[in-house]
Amino acid sequence: MASMGNNAAKAKYEQKVPPFYYRPTHSDCKLLREQWIRAKYERNEFEFIEKQEPYSAGYREGFLWKRGRDNGQFLSRKFILSEREGALKYFNKQDARDPKAVMKIETLNATFQPAKIGNPCGLQITYLKDNSTRNIFVYHSDAKEMVDWFNAIRAARFHYLQVAFPGASDEELVPKLTRNFMKEGFMEKTGPKHTEGFKKRWFTMDDRRLMYFKDPLDAYARGEVFIGSKENSYTVLSGLPPSTQGYHWNHGITIVTPERKFLFACETEAEQRDWIAAFQRVINRPMRPQEYAVEAHFKHKP
Repeated sequence: MASMGNNAAKAKYEQKVPPFYYRPTHSDCKLLREQWIRAKYERNEFEFIEKQEPYSAGYREGFLWKRGRDNGQFLSRKFILSEREGALKYFNKQDARDPKAVMKIETLNATFQPAKIGNPCGLQITYLKDNSTRNIFVYHSDAKEMVDWFNAIRAARFHYLQVAFPGASDEELVPKLTRNFMKEGFMEKTGPKHTEGFKKRWFTMDDRRLMYFKDPLDAYARGEVFIGSKENSYTVLSGLPPSTQGYHWNHGITIVTPERKFLFACETEAEQRDWIAAFQRVINRPMRPQEYAVEAHFKHKP
């Protein structure tokens, strides 16, 4: 900084950053911010054209600690990411021929969740299985290794989207590579008839999918709610209908959809305010053409 100045240093150390490489902001976790700084100034990853980093190769293989779906234990599992096959796979045994799961790059997302997973390198990977969200929680003891996996997933998504949307610019594609959840936390909910007691659940707002879990680290959601736009008769209201019973937390939220009303209760007024703001952001945004197909699927769920 002292010898070159900020602009000159940035031009030197960031001249060859791949478009898919995640540039962290002040609100990102410490791991991402620290590895971005080390990649620039320690490892000089972005100074030379001819230098290809492993996350750019289109293929990645290695071992990650994965949380077991049923027992909650983290065990070492072999993972393979292949752009050619369009999938991320993991294997329960090192010499297994068939993968335990195949995650299509098309629906793959990754977001760092150190607090939720209880590890500074904790990464939550999600994908769609039969149009329902499946969660996988992994970590690696080496910070660079974990961030390289994250950027390899982003690279695979970037190249997939370049083929899927050949006319799109890098600026249009990059925001679609990975996404953080809009909001997470505990709320209470009741069933569709509003006659059963409210139960405490962990909620995750992932774009237009509101998912709820019994435990934050569950592999599958207990249920999902599609949040459409105001043009399609979706509304969020503060409070609950006057006749509502069975809730313990006093700060209610009602989401009105074309089919029914969903009732939730928050522990604090601040949480209620934050959830309503998150819902409102989504409802205020017009629906994209592909989201109508997702909405139709939710309407026909049993």
